[in-house]
Amino acid sequence: MVDVGVPLCHPLAISGVDVSLVVADDAVEISASVRTTDRTGVEMEALTAVTVAALTVVDMVKAVDKHARITDVEVVAKSGGRSGDWSTS
Repeated sequence: MVDVGVPLCHPLAISGVDVSLVVADDAVEISASVRTTDRTGVEMEALTAVTVAALTVVDMVKAVDKHARITDVEVVAKSGGRSGDWSTS
């Protein structure tokens, strides 16, 4: 899906995707973990998973919360690949 919607992205062999949502009183925290056996990063796939989940949440709550918004979509950690492991924390 990402290779169709994002210019210059190529198709990857995804071996797994986990998406989780944590619901609080005034927010929903969404995270995604994507795995591949390819020798390339899957950041765009993870960002797409989180963004599509967030769009779904906004669509579901828009009738009761006209101020629902999507914020702070970012890559917070990466492991493997040529650039090695890193995280924002």
